[in-house]
Amino acid sequence: MPARNANRPFLLAVSSHWVSLSGLALALTALISWMFVLPVHVRGHVSNPYIGILVFIMIPAIFFVGLGLIPLGIFLGRRRIKKGMAQAITDPKLALRRLAVFLGSATLVNLIVGTQFTYRAVEHMESVQFCGQTCHVMTPEFSAFKNSPHSRLQCVDCHVAPGVEGWSASKVAGSRQLMAVVLNNYPRPIASAIESDKLVPANQTCEQCHWPEKFFGAQLKVFNHYAYDEKNTLRQTRMLINVGGGSSSTGQVAGIHWHMNIANKIEYIATDDRLLNIPWVRRTDPQGVTTVYSDPDFKDDISKHTIRRMDCMDCHSRPAHKIHTPNEAVDLAMATGRLDPKIPWLKSKVVAALTKPYATRSEAEQGITSSLREAYPDRAQADPTIKEALSIYHENFFPEVKADWRSHPDFVGHKSWNGCFRCHDGKHVAADGKMSIKASDCKSCHLILAQGNGEELNKINPAGYNFFHIDAEYSEFTCVECHTGGPQK
Repeated sequence: MPARNANRPFLLAVSSHWVSLSGLALALTALISWMFVLPVHVRGHVSNPYIGILVFIMIPAIFFVGLGLIPLGIFLGRRRIKKGMAQAITDPKLALRRLAVFLGSATLVNLIVGTQFTYRAVEHMESVQFCGQTCHVMTPEFSAFKNSPHSRLQCVDCHVAPGVEGWSASKVAGSRQLMAVVLNNYPRPIASAIESDKLVPANQTCEQCHWPEKFFGAQLKVFNHYAYDEKNTLRQTRMLINVGGGSSSTGQVAGIHWHMNIANKIEYIATDDRLLNIPWVRRTDPQGVTTVYSDPDFKDDISKHTIRRMDCMDCHSRPAHKIHTPNEAVDLAMATGRLDPKIPWLKSKVVAALTKPYATRSEAEQGITSSLREAYPDRAQADPTIKEALSIYHENFFPEVKADWRSHPDFVGHKSWNGCFRCHDGKHVAADGKMSIKASDCKSCHLILAQGNGEELNKINPAGYNFFHIDAEYSEFTCVECHTGGPQK
Protein backbone atom coordinates (compact mmCIF):
# COMPACT_ATOMS: atom_id res chain seq x y z
CA MET A 1 0.00 0.00 0.00
CA PRO A 2 2.72 2.58 0.86
CA ALA A 3 4.64 1.81 -2.36
CA ARG A 4 1.57 2.22 -4.52
CA ASN A 5 0.76 5.52 -2.85
CA ALA A 6 4.34 6.66 -3.39
CA ASN A 7 3.84 6.30 -7.11
CA ARG A 8 0.76 8.50 -6.97
CA PRO A 9 1.71 11.41 -4.68
CA PHE A 10 -0.70 13.87 -6.26
CA LEU A 11 -3.60 11.45 -6.16
CA LEU A 12 -2.86 10.81 -2.51
CA ALA A 13 -2.61 14.53 -1.75
CA VAL A 14 -5.80 15.39 -3.61
CA SER A 15 -7.81 12.44 -2.38
CA SER A 16 -6.79 12.90 1.24
CA HIS A 17 -9.49 15.56 1.81
CA TRP A 18 -12.98 16.19 0.44
CA VAL A 19 -12.24 19.89 -0.16
CA SER A 20 -9.55 19.17 -2.76
CA LEU A 21 -11.75 16.50 -4.35
CA SER A 22 -14.56 19.06 -4.61
CA GLY A 23 -12.19 21.60 -6.13
CA LEU A 24 -10.93 19.08 -8.66
CA ALA A 25 -14.50 18.17 -9.57
CA LEU A 26 -15.48 21.83 -10.06
CA ALA A 27 -12.39 22.61 -12.13
CA LEU A 28 -12.90 19.56 -14.35
CA THR A 29 -16.61 20.34 -14.75
CA ALA A 30 -15.81 23.90 -15.81
CA LEU A 31 -13.05 22.66 -18.12
CA ILE A 32 -15.35 20.16 -19.82
CA SER A 33 -18.07 22.82 -20.12
CA TRP A 34 -15.52 25.15 -21.66
CA MET A 35 -14.68 22.51 -24.26
CA PHE A 36 -18.34 22.29 -25.24
CA VAL A 37 -18.70 26.06 -25.62
CA LEU A 38 -15.31 26.49 -27.32
CA PRO A 39 -16.94 27.70 -30.57
CA VAL A 40 -18.54 30.55 -28.65
CA HIS A 41 -15.16 31.43 -27.20
CA VAL A 42 -13.59 31.47 -30.64
CA ARG A 43 -16.27 33.86 -31.93
CA GLY A 44 -16.02 35.94 -28.77
CA HIS A 45 -19.63 37.08 -29.14
CA VAL A 46 -23.08 35.87 -28.16
CA SER A 47 -26.42 37.46 -28.96
CA ASN A 48 -28.15 36.23 -25.81
CA PRO A 49 -26.94 38.09 -22.69
CA TYR A 50 -27.83 35.25 -20.31
CA ILE A 51 -25.89 32.71 -22.34
CA GLY A 52 -23.04 35.20 -22.28
CA ILE A 53 -23.18 35.39 -18.49
CA LEU A 54 -23.07 31.59 -18.30
CA VAL A 55 -20.24 31.19 -20.80
CA PHE A 56 -18.04 34.12 -19.91
CA ILE A 57 -18.73 34.65 -16.21
CA MET A 58 -20.33 31.64 -14.48
CA ILE A 59 -18.12 28.92 -15.98
CA PRO A 60 -14.90 30.90 -15.32
CA ALA A 61 -16.06 31.57 -11.75
CA ILE A 62 -16.62 27.85 -11.15
CA PHE A 63 -13.24 27.06 -12.73
CA PHE A 64 -11.30 29.47 -10.52
CA VAL A 65 -13.18 28.46 -7.36
CA GLY A 66 -12.26 24.84 -8.13
CA LEU A 67 -8.61 25.77 -8.61
CA GLY A 68 -8.63 27.58 -5.30
CA LEU A 69 -10.12 24.64 -3.44
CA ILE A 70 -7.52 22.14 -4.68
CA PRO A 71 -4.49 23.59 -2.81
CA LEU A 72 -6.67 24.24 0.22
CA GLY A 73 -7.73 20.61 0.27
CA ILE A 74 -4.13 19.45 -0.19
CA PHE A 75 -3.10 21.60 2.77
CA LEU A 76 -5.88 20.15 4.90
CA GLY A 77 -4.99 16.62 3.71
CA ARG A 78 -1.32 17.04 4.63
CA ARG A 79 -2.38 18.21 8.05
CA ARG A 80 -4.39 15.00 8.38
CA ILE A 81 -1.33 12.97 7.38
CA LYS A 82 0.78 14.71 10.01
CA LYS A 83 -1.82 13.82 12.61
CA GLY A 84 -1.68 10.17 11.51
CA MET A 85 -5.15 10.24 10.06
CA ALA A 86 -3.93 9.31 6.52
CA GLN A 87 -1.09 7.34 4.88
CA ALA A 88 2.17 9.29 4.42
CA ILE A 89 4.22 9.26 1.21
CA THR A 90 7.29 7.05 1.67
CA ASP A 91 9.46 8.61 -1.07
CA PRO A 92 9.52 12.43 -0.67
CA LYS A 93 11.84 13.02 -3.68
CA LEU A 94 9.62 11.07 -6.02
CA ALA A 95 6.58 12.79 -4.66
CA LEU A 96 8.21 16.21 -5.02
CA ARG A 97 9.36 15.52 -8.59
CA ARG A 98 6.00 14.23 -9.74
CA LEU A 99 4.18 17.01 -7.96
CA ALA A 100 6.43 19.57 -9.69
CA VAL A 101 5.73 18.01 -13.11
CA PHE A 102 2.02 18.04 -12.40
CA LEU A 103 2.00 21.61 -11.12
CA GLY A 104 4.02 22.81 -14.13
CA SER A 105 1.69 21.13 -16.59
CA ALA A 106 -1.40 22.23 -14.71
CA THR A 107 -0.13 25.81 -14.51
CA LEU A 108 0.37 25.92 -18.28
CA VAL A 109 -3.12 24.56 -18.92
CA ASN A 110 -4.64 26.90 -16.33
CA LEU A 111 -2.87 29.90 -17.85
CA ILE A 112 -4.19 29.05 -21.32
CA VAL A 113 -7.72 28.42 -20.14
CA GLY A 114 -7.78 31.05 -17.40
CA THR A 115 -6.44 33.90 -19.49
CA GLN A 116 -8.98 33.14 -22.19
CA PHE A 117 -11.73 33.01 -19.60
CA THR A 118 -10.60 36.35 -18.17
CA TYR A 119 -10.26 38.02 -21.57
CA ARG A 120 -13.64 36.78 -22.78
CA ALA A 121 -15.34 37.74 -19.51
CA VAL A 122 -14.04 41.32 -19.73
CA GLU A 123 -14.93 41.45 -23.42
CA HIS A 124 -18.46 40.22 -22.75
CA MET A 125 -18.99 42.70 -19.93
CA GLU A 126 -18.23 45.47 -22.43
CA SER A 127 -20.67 44.19 -25.04
CA VAL A 128 -23.99 45.82 -25.92
CA GLN A 129 -25.80 42.60 -25.00
CA PHE A 130 -24.39 42.64 -21.47
CA CYS A 131 -24.96 46.36 -20.88
CA GLY A 132 -28.38 46.62 -22.45
CA GLN A 133 -30.10 43.27 -22.07
CA THR A 134 -28.78 41.57 -18.94
CA CYS A 135 -30.65 43.94 -16.65
CA HIS A 136 -34.32 44.70 -17.37
CA VAL A 137 -34.09 48.24 -15.99
CA MET A 138 -31.93 49.18 -19.00
CA THR A 139 -34.67 48.23 -21.48
CA PRO A 140 -35.57 51.88 -22.29
CA GLU A 141 -31.98 52.80 -23.07
CA PHE A 142 -31.36 49.62 -25.06
CA SER A 143 -34.56 50.03 -27.10
CA ALA A 144 -33.71 53.64 -27.93
CA PHE A 145 -30.10 52.70 -28.69
CA LYS A 146 -31.13 50.09 -31.29
CA ASN A 147 -32.82 52.81 -33.35
CA SER A 148 -30.16 55.50 -32.94
CA PRO A 149 -27.41 56.68 -35.32
CA HIS A 150 -24.89 55.20 -32.87
CA SER A 151 -26.40 51.71 -32.81
CA ARG A 152 -23.24 50.07 -34.21
CA LEU A 153 -21.05 51.35 -31.40
CA GLN A 154 -20.39 49.63 -28.10
CA CYS A 155 -21.86 51.17 -24.95
CA VAL A 156 -18.38 51.46 -23.46
CA ASP A 157 -17.24 53.66 -26.37
CA CYS A 158 -19.22 56.53 -24.85
CA HIS A 159 -19.81 55.55 -21.22
CA VAL A 160 -16.32 54.44 -20.17
CA ALA A 161 -13.34 56.78 -20.11
CA PRO A 162 -10.16 55.53 -21.82
CA GLY A 163 -7.57 53.70 -19.75
CA VAL A 164 -7.50 51.52 -16.66
CA GLU A 165 -8.87 54.26 -14.41
CA GLY A 166 -11.98 54.68 -16.57
CA TRP A 167 -12.51 50.93 -16.81
CA SER A 168 -12.15 50.47 -13.05
CA ALA A 169 -14.52 53.34 -12.29
CA SER A 170 -17.14 51.88 -14.62
CA LYS A 171 -16.96 48.46 -12.92
CA VAL A 172 -17.28 50.00 -9.46
CA ALA A 173 -20.28 52.02 -10.63
CA GLY A 174 -21.75 48.92 -12.28
CA SER A 175 -21.42 46.93 -9.05
CA ARG A 176 -23.19 49.68 -7.12
CA GLN A 177 -25.98 49.79 -9.72
CA LEU A 178 -26.31 46.00 -9.60
CA MET A 179 -26.87 46.14 -5.86
CA ALA A 180 -29.56 48.79 -6.34
CA VAL A 181 -31.35 46.49 -8.79
CA VAL A 182 -31.01 43.46 -6.48
CA LEU A 183 -32.38 45.48 -3.55
CA ASN A 184 -35.06 47.00 -5.81
CA ASN A 185 -34.25 50.55 -4.69
CA TYR A 186 -33.13 51.98 -8.02
CA PRO A 187 -34.79 55.26 -9.17
CA ARG A 188 -37.68 55.18 -11.61
CA PRO A 189 -37.00 56.51 -14.15
CA ILE A 190 -33.25 55.98 -14.01
CA ALA A 191 -31.49 59.33 -14.31
CA SER A 192 -29.43 59.89 -17.44
CA ALA A 193 -25.67 60.10 -17.17
CA ILE A 194 -25.91 63.89 -17.59
CA GLU A 195 -28.36 64.24 -14.71
CA SER A 196 -26.32 62.00 -12.42
CA ASP A 197 -23.15 63.88 -13.43
CA LYS A 198 -21.48 60.58 -14.36
CA LEU A 199 -21.03 61.28 -18.07
CA VAL A 200 -17.54 60.95 -19.52
CA PRO A 201 -16.42 64.32 -20.99
CA ALA A 202 -17.15 64.65 -24.70
CA ASN A 203 -13.49 65.26 -25.58
CA GLN A 204 -12.74 61.71 -24.39
CA THR A 205 -15.64 60.09 -26.23
CA CYS A 206 -17.58 62.04 -28.89
CA GLU A 207 -14.52 63.81 -30.25
CA GLN A 208 -12.71 60.54 -30.85
CA CYS A 209 -15.00 60.11 -33.90
CA HIS A 210 -16.50 63.56 -34.46
CA TRP A 211 -13.94 66.14 -35.54
CA PRO A 212 -14.83 69.21 -33.43
CA GLU A 213 -13.20 71.75 -35.76
CA LYS A 214 -14.81 70.52 -38.96
CA PHE A 215 -16.74 73.22 -40.81
CA PHE A 216 -20.14 71.84 -41.80
CA GLY A 217 -21.71 74.95 -43.27
CA ALA A 218 -25.49 74.88 -43.63
CA GLN A 219 -27.37 71.57 -43.73
CA LEU A 220 -30.76 71.07 -45.40
CA LYS A 221 -33.42 69.67 -43.08
CA VAL A 222 -37.03 68.85 -43.97
CA PHE A 223 -39.65 68.63 -41.19
CA ASN A 224 -42.95 66.85 -41.80
CA HIS A 225 -45.78 67.64 -39.41
CA TYR A 226 -49.27 66.17 -39.70
CA ALA A 227 -52.10 68.14 -38.16
CA TYR A 228 -54.60 66.81 -35.63
CA ASP A 229 -57.48 67.31 -38.04
CA GLU A 230 -59.70 64.93 -39.98
CA LYS A 231 -57.47 65.00 -43.07
CA ASN A 232 -54.17 64.71 -41.12
CA THR A 233 -53.08 67.77 -43.10
CA LEU A 234 -49.38 67.72 -43.88
CA ARG A 235 -47.38 70.86 -43.26
CA GLN A 236 -43.75 70.76 -44.30
CA THR A 237 -40.90 73.07 -43.37
CA ARG A 238 -37.76 73.07 -45.49
CA MET A 239 -34.89 74.90 -43.86
CA LEU A 240 -31.13 75.30 -43.87
CA ILE A 241 -29.70 74.64 -40.43
CA ASN A 242 -26.72 76.92 -39.88
CA VAL A 243 -24.52 74.28 -38.24
CA GLY A 244 -21.32 76.15 -39.02
CA GLY A 245 -18.24 75.10 -37.06
CA GLY A 246 -14.69 75.80 -38.15
CA SER A 247 -11.21 76.20 -36.84
CA SER A 248 -9.77 78.98 -34.75
CA SER A 249 -6.57 78.75 -36.80
CA THR A 250 -8.43 79.75 -39.97
CA GLY A 251 -10.75 82.21 -38.29
CA GLN A 252 -13.79 80.46 -39.78
CA VAL A 253 -15.89 79.97 -36.67
CA ALA A 254 -19.62 80.45 -37.11
CA GLY A 255 -23.08 78.94 -36.81
CA ILE A 256 -24.52 76.80 -34.06
CA HIS A 257 -21.19 75.03 -33.53
CA TRP A 258 -19.74 78.40 -32.60
CA HIS A 259 -20.57 77.28 -29.08
CA MET A 260 -18.29 74.24 -29.28
CA ASN A 261 -15.21 75.70 -27.58
CA ILE A 262 -13.49 76.08 -30.94
CA ALA A 263 -12.70 79.73 -30.33
CA ASN A 264 -15.04 80.44 -27.45
CA LYS A 265 -15.25 78.99 -23.98
CA ILE A 266 -18.87 78.79 -22.86
CA GLU A 267 -19.74 78.10 -19.23
CA TYR A 268 -23.10 78.05 -17.48
CA ILE A 269 -24.96 77.42 -14.26
CA ALA A 270 -28.02 75.16 -14.16
CA THR A 271 -30.22 75.36 -11.10
CA ASP A 272 -31.64 71.85 -11.53
CA ASP A 273 -30.19 68.38 -12.15
CA ARG A 274 -31.95 67.99 -15.50
CA LEU A 275 -30.32 71.20 -16.81
CA LEU A 276 -33.70 72.66 -17.75
CA ASN A 277 -33.14 76.06 -16.14
CA ILE A 278 -29.96 77.98 -17.08
CA PRO A 279 -30.07 81.50 -15.64
CA TRP A 280 -26.33 82.33 -15.93
CA VAL A 281 -23.93 82.03 -18.90
CA ARG A 282 -20.33 83.18 -19.27
CA ARG A 283 -18.46 83.50 -22.56
CA THR A 284 -14.67 83.79 -22.80
CA ASP A 285 -13.44 84.86 -26.24
CA PRO A 286 -10.03 84.00 -27.82
CA GLN A 287 -8.52 87.15 -26.32
CA GLY A 288 -9.55 86.11 -22.81
CA VAL A 289 -12.31 88.72 -22.47
CA THR A 290 -15.29 87.41 -20.50
CA THR A 291 -18.92 88.43 -20.82
CA VAL A 292 -21.59 87.24 -18.43
CA TYR A 293 -25.24 86.98 -19.50
CA SER A 294 -27.71 86.38 -16.71
CA ASP A 295 -31.41 86.44 -16.01
CA PRO A 296 -32.18 89.52 -13.86
CA ASP A 297 -34.17 87.28 -11.51
CA PHE A 298 -31.08 85.18 -10.77
CA LYS A 299 -29.44 86.77 -7.75
CA ASP A 300 -27.71 83.74 -6.19
CA ASP A 301 -24.08 83.67 -5.19
CA ILE A 302 -22.46 81.79 -8.10
CA SER A 303 -19.92 80.22 -5.73
CA LYS A 304 -22.78 78.11 -4.37
CA HIS A 305 -23.41 76.57 -7.80
CA THR A 306 -21.45 74.24 -10.06
CA ILE A 307 -20.16 76.04 -13.14
CA ARG A 308 -20.28 73.65 -16.07
CA ARG A 309 -18.33 73.98 -19.30
CA MET A 310 -20.50 73.52 -22.35
CA ASP A 311 -19.75 70.56 -24.61
CA CYS A 312 -21.54 68.36 -27.15
CA MET A 313 -23.89 66.78 -24.62
CA ASP A 314 -25.42 70.06 -23.49
CA CYS A 315 -27.36 70.20 -26.76
CA HIS A 316 -27.07 66.62 -28.05
CA SER A 317 -28.39 65.26 -24.77
CA ARG A 318 -29.80 62.04 -26.28
CA PRO A 319 -27.45 61.19 -29.17
CA ALA A 320 -27.65 57.41 -28.73
CA HIS A 321 -30.78 56.98 -26.60
CA LYS A 322 -33.40 59.21 -28.19
CA ILE A 323 -36.90 58.38 -26.99
CA HIS A 324 -39.22 59.89 -29.57
CA THR A 325 -42.22 61.93 -28.58
CA PRO A 326 -45.50 60.34 -29.69
CA ASN A 327 -46.05 63.33 -31.98
CA GLU A 328 -42.69 62.81 -33.72
CA ALA A 329 -43.02 59.03 -33.86
CA VAL A 330 -46.46 59.16 -35.48
CA ASP A 331 -45.34 61.88 -37.92
CA LEU A 332 -42.41 59.70 -38.97
CA ALA A 333 -44.61 56.61 -39.35
CA MET A 334 -47.04 58.56 -41.52
CA ALA A 335 -44.29 60.14 -43.63
CA THR A 336 -42.74 56.71 -44.31
CA GLY A 337 -46.05 54.98 -45.04
CA ARG A 338 -46.17 52.75 -41.98
CA LEU A 339 -49.32 54.59 -40.99
CA ASP A 340 -51.79 55.65 -43.70
CA PRO A 341 -52.39 59.45 -43.65
CA LYS A 342 -55.59 58.92 -45.66
CA ILE A 343 -57.34 57.34 -42.66
CA PRO A 344 -59.50 60.09 -41.07
CA TRP A 345 -58.32 61.55 -37.78
CA LEU A 346 -55.45 59.05 -37.68
CA LYS A 347 -52.85 61.37 -36.13
CA SER A 348 -55.08 62.43 -33.24
CA LYS A 349 -56.46 58.93 -32.59
CA VAL A 350 -53.08 57.19 -32.49
CA VAL A 351 -51.39 59.84 -30.35
CA ALA A 352 -54.34 59.82 -27.94
CA ALA A 353 -54.17 56.02 -27.65
CA LEU A 354 -50.41 56.09 -27.03
CA THR A 355 -50.50 58.75 -24.32
CA LYS A 356 -53.22 57.37 -22.09
CA PRO A 357 -51.84 56.43 -18.65
CA TYR A 358 -50.92 52.74 -18.48
CA ALA A 359 -49.36 50.97 -15.50
CA THR A 360 -47.84 48.05 -17.42
CA ARG A 361 -46.88 47.06 -20.93
CA SER A 362 -49.65 44.46 -21.16
CA GLU A 363 -52.23 47.01 -20.01
CA ALA A 364 -50.97 49.41 -22.69
CA GLU A 365 -51.22 46.77 -25.39
CA GLN A 366 -54.83 46.03 -24.43
CA GLY A 367 -55.73 49.72 -24.13
CA ILE A 368 -54.19 50.77 -27.45
CA THR A 369 -55.77 47.83 -29.27
CA SER A 370 -59.19 48.47 -27.75
CA SER A 371 -59.05 52.22 -28.40
CA LEU A 372 -58.07 51.93 -32.06
CA ARG A 373 -60.52 49.09 -32.79
CA GLU A 374 -63.28 51.26 -31.42
CA ALA A 375 -62.12 54.20 -33.58
CA TYR A 376 -61.75 52.07 -36.73
CA PRO A 377 -64.22 49.14 -36.92
CA ASP A 378 -62.91 48.24 -40.38
CA ARG A 379 -60.18 45.63 -39.74
CA ALA A 380 -58.42 46.61 -42.98
CA GLN A 381 -57.74 50.00 -41.35
CA ALA A 382 -57.48 48.87 -37.75
CA ASP A 383 -55.04 45.93 -37.97
CA PRO A 384 -52.04 47.70 -39.60
CA THR A 385 -52.71 50.81 -37.51
CA ILE A 386 -52.70 48.82 -34.26
CA LYS A 387 -49.55 46.94 -35.28
CA GLU A 388 -47.61 50.16 -35.92
CA ALA A 389 -49.02 51.90 -32.84
CA LEU A 390 -47.86 49.01 -30.65
CA SER A 391 -44.44 49.11 -32.30
CA ILE A 392 -44.16 52.83 -31.51
CA TYR A 393 -45.22 52.16 -27.92
CA HIS A 394 -42.73 49.34 -27.39
CA GLU A 395 -39.88 51.48 -28.68
CA ASN A 396 -40.68 54.64 -26.72
CA PHE A 397 -42.81 53.86 -23.66
CA PHE A 398 -41.71 51.85 -20.60
CA PRO A 399 -44.34 52.18 -17.85
CA GLU A 400 -42.76 49.70 -15.40
CA VAL A 401 -39.74 51.98 -15.00
CA LYS A 402 -41.69 55.20 -15.65
CA ALA A 403 -39.71 56.15 -18.72
CA ASP A 404 -40.96 57.87 -21.88
CA TRP A 405 -40.21 61.05 -23.82
CA ARG A 406 -41.02 63.18 -20.78
CA SER A 407 -38.45 61.54 -18.53
CA HIS A 408 -35.27 62.50 -20.42
CA PRO A 409 -35.01 65.90 -22.15
CA ASP A 410 -33.70 66.14 -25.72
CA PHE A 411 -32.17 69.59 -26.16
CA VAL A 412 -31.45 69.50 -29.90
CA GLY A 413 -33.62 72.30 -31.27
CA HIS A 414 -36.45 73.80 -29.29
CA LYS A 415 -39.76 72.23 -30.28
CA SER A 416 -40.69 69.78 -27.51
CA TRP A 417 -38.07 70.94 -24.98
CA ASN A 418 -36.70 74.43 -24.49
CA GLY A 419 -33.26 73.34 -25.71
CA CYS A 420 -31.69 76.43 -27.29
CA PHE A 421 -34.20 78.68 -25.53
CA ARG A 422 -32.74 77.82 -22.12
CA CYS A 423 -30.17 80.49 -22.89
CA HIS A 424 -31.62 82.29 -25.91
CA ASP A 425 -34.91 83.26 -24.30
CA GLY A 426 -34.54 87.02 -24.52
CA LYS A 427 -33.99 87.30 -20.78
CA HIS A 428 -30.22 86.81 -20.48
CA VAL A 429 -28.59 90.23 -20.41
CA ALA A 430 -24.98 91.35 -19.99
CA ALA A 431 -23.82 94.09 -17.63
CA ASP A 432 -23.69 96.57 -20.52
CA GLY A 433 -27.29 95.81 -21.43
CA LYS A 434 -26.40 93.66 -24.44
CA MET A 435 -28.80 90.75 -24.84
CA SER A 436 -27.97 87.25 -26.02
CA ILE A 437 -29.64 86.08 -29.23
CA LYS A 438 -33.39 85.99 -28.61
CA ALA A 439 -35.75 83.17 -29.41
CA SER A 440 -37.36 85.31 -32.07
CA ASP A 441 -34.07 85.80 -33.98
CA CYS A 442 -34.80 82.68 -36.04
CA LYS A 443 -32.45 83.44 -38.93
CA SER A 444 -29.41 83.38 -36.65
CA CYS A 445 -29.57 79.58 -36.62
CA HIS A 446 -31.64 78.56 -39.63
CA LEU A 447 -33.24 79.86 -42.82
CA ILE A 448 -36.70 78.69 -43.81
CA LEU A 449 -36.59 78.16 -47.57
CA ALA A 450 -40.20 77.03 -47.93
CA GLN A 451 -43.10 76.11 -45.67
CA GLY A 452 -46.68 74.94 -45.89
CA ASN A 453 -47.99 72.42 -48.41
CA GLY A 454 -48.82 72.04 -52.10
CA GLU A 455 -47.80 75.03 -54.23
CA GLU A 456 -46.42 76.87 -51.20
CA LEU A 457 -43.44 74.49 -51.14
CA ASN A 458 -42.45 75.58 -54.66
CA LYS A 459 -41.93 79.15 -53.51
CA ILE A 460 -38.28 78.94 -52.49
CA ASN A 461 -36.91 82.04 -50.77
CA PRO A 462 -33.06 82.03 -50.55
CA ALA A 463 -33.20 84.93 -48.08
CA GLY A 464 -35.41 82.90 -45.77
CA TYR A 465 -39.01 83.31 -44.65
CA ASN A 466 -40.13 84.35 -41.23
CA PHE A 467 -41.64 81.31 -39.56
CA PHE A 468 -45.35 81.26 -40.36
CA HIS A 469 -47.32 79.34 -37.76
CA ILE A 470 -50.95 78.38 -38.27
CA ASP A 471 -52.33 81.77 -39.31
CA ALA A 472 -49.70 84.28 -38.24
CA GLU A 473 -45.97 84.93 -38.27
CA TYR A 474 -43.99 83.78 -35.27
CA SER A 475 -43.93 86.28 -32.43
CA GLU A 476 -42.68 86.35 -28.85
CA PHE A 477 -43.61 82.86 -27.65
CA THR A 478 -41.83 79.53 -27.38
CA CYS A 479 -42.72 76.27 -29.10
CA VAL A 480 -43.07 74.28 -25.87
CA GLU A 481 -46.02 76.40 -24.79
CA CYS A 482 -48.09 74.25 -27.17
CA HIS A 483 -45.79 71.47 -28.40
CA THR A 484 -45.36 69.12 -25.47
CA GLY A 485 -44.60 66.06 -27.59
CA GLY A 486 -48.04 64.63 -26.93
CA PRO A 487 -51.54 65.69 -27.94
CA GLN A 488 -51.74 69.29 -29.06
CA LYS A 489 -52.90 71.78 -26.44
